Formats: sequence, C-alpha cells, structure tokens
Amino acid sequence: MEKATFAGGCFWCMEAAFEKIDGVGGVNSGYMGGKGENPTYDNYGQKGYIEVIEVAYDPEKVSYGKLLDVFWRQIDPTDSGGQFVDRGDEYRSAIFYHDQK
Repeated sequence: MEKATFAGGCFWCMEAAFEKIDGVGGVNSGYMGGKGENPTYDNYGQKGYIEVIEVAYDPEKVSYGKLLDVFWRQIDPTDSGGQFVDRGDEYRSAIFYHDQK
C-alpha cells in the first residue's frame, strides 16, 4: 500500500469520497503542517495545523492520478479562506507528498 495525504476542509467530509474507491484500503484523519507536538482537536488550529486525510491505496488497483481527480472534485481551489462552510486557516486545501514519485 502507498499513501496520499490531502487537506480539503473538514476531514470527516473528505473521508467518505475516498473510502468508497476500489483499491483504497483505509482513510485516516489527522493534522499536518503546524508547529509543536501532539496537536489535538482542541488546539490544532492555534498551532497552525490543518485537517488532513491520509489515504492508503493499492497502486495496482487505483492510480494516484485518480485520487487527485477525486480530491479536486471535493474542494474549491479558488477559496483561500477555507472550504465551503468550514472557514479558517485550519480548513485550507493542500496536497502533501511522501516521495518524489
């Protein structure tokens, strides 16, 4: 399994779109991009973290490109203030990479 990490507003809202894709083995919610250790739901925004999902996927069954297609359909890339009803820096969109590929 390989992994892809996306931020697109509320992580709970993002999970559902990826969980139903054939080849995705799991989707976990968390935080990335901030400073300080052990962000929690109560303090992650103050530490500069954003909500993310980490998608574990089998590249033999689903391509990273397909995952990106799903990601782009979940967000509004022109909205720098958050996503849809989720407002604030902690809800901004981002794509994190794990390797050069």
